[in-house]
Amino acid sequence: MPASWPTVGELMSAHPVTLPPEAPISRALGLMRSGDIHEIPVLRRGRLIGLVTFESIARRASRALATKVEHLLIVPPLITPSTTYPEIAQELLAAGLRAAPVVGRRGELVGMVSRTDLVRALPDIPPFTRAGVPTVDAVASPATTLVREDDLCRNLVLQLRLLEEHPLPVVDRRGRLVGAVGLKDLASVLWRPIAGGKRDPRAVTTALDVRVQSIMHAPAVTVPSGTDVATAARRMSREKVSSVIVEEDGRPVRVLGQADLLGLIVARGRPTEGRARVEDVYVEITGLRGSGDPALLGDIDHLVARALKRITRSVRPRLLTVHFAPHATHRTSDLTVEARLHTDAGIFYASHTGWNLLAGVSGLLDELAGQVQRTREAERARGRRGRRSMRPVDTSVADPDLEAKLRAVSGASDDDEGGR
Repeated sequence: MPASWPTVGELMSAHPVTLPPEAPISRALGLMRSGDIHEIPVLRRGRLIGLVTFESIARRASRALATKVEHLLIVPPLITPSTTYPEIAQELLAAGLRAAPVVGRRGELVGMVSRTDLVRALPDIPPFTRAGVPTVDAVASPATTLVREDDLCRNLVLQLRLLEEHPLPVVDRRGRLVGAVGLKDLASVLWRPIAGGKRDPRAVTTALDVRVQSIMHAPAVTVPSGTDVATAARRMSREKVSSVIVEEDGRPVRVLGQADLLGLIVARGRPTEGRARVEDVYVEITGLRGSGDPALLGDIDHLVARALKRITRSVRPRLLTVHFAPHATHRTSDLTVEARLHTDAGIFYASHTGWNLLAGVSGLLDELAGQVQRTREAERARGRRGRRSMRPVDTSVADPDLEAKLRAVSGASDDDEGGR
């Protein structure tokens, strides 16, 4: 791994917000809201015992707000000040966390490191400042879900799972980008306290009937198509946002989130020497929630391993991300499966929509393998054409008798010219 990678000790924030194990959930929510954070370390006598997250609280089911946070703790990944930049990116992606605690030798909390810290440092790291850095078009996710400004917030509730990942682009009737709407924007309407008093029984309008244009934030934070990822990371840090919208001719085409940049960091930190091996590829599967089939993930893993074995014959794969996005409607059971493959030959993308999950995974993996094979064949063809153009042209005549006759004719012609 290059010595140019920084360590967690250089990136982390010291003196983070903490909670004792007996603190109620209500206090944790208050700190998260005031500090705009999603994870809080829990300490007992100065030692880290776990992490309470917004997601663990949101899934508390029937637990009261007075419940102690020690009943909702998760075990965070082991992060030390010497953990390197690609390693912490991989840990945050694997754990699905926005931030993780950093501990010392005796298990004491020494700081917190977040996705924001990694994105802020990205533009100054040599692997992302040299030539060959990909553009946002190769890394960002396609903007497949758009929201109309005259849509009702009722429709946004069906997109909650997408809003958890990143804000959605808001467009006008002509498809032009006019803003963005995120989970915070929706929460400001849905979970606003209601004052007591008499109500007009004829008033049936609720918060869900508010139009999106009244809660969206505008203008949206954007970068033009073709922007390199280092410039996009600077834009995200400067605007203090977790994602930017990629626009082309005033229309949203992609959405670049912190998770996309973390995936790129992980890919750049994977092995680059020796024989390409399937076990060296980092595979991330997201969006697969609430499945009642424990064998499903095993079947998906089998399909992924088989496809990667084919792909390693042509290129060196470094990172494969597979994301499942169920369609937010009761009228269909379709879902979209998206996959992005980082290799030493470039970045490849494929998607599949349908009701059969395993068929979708198999189809898009075959598509990725086909893209890799076609790219390699095109490179070999260009190499063969280049070698032919550099080969010296042989002007000699293969038939020696014919060559002698041509010389005789040429000599006779010269004698004729001399006589005249």
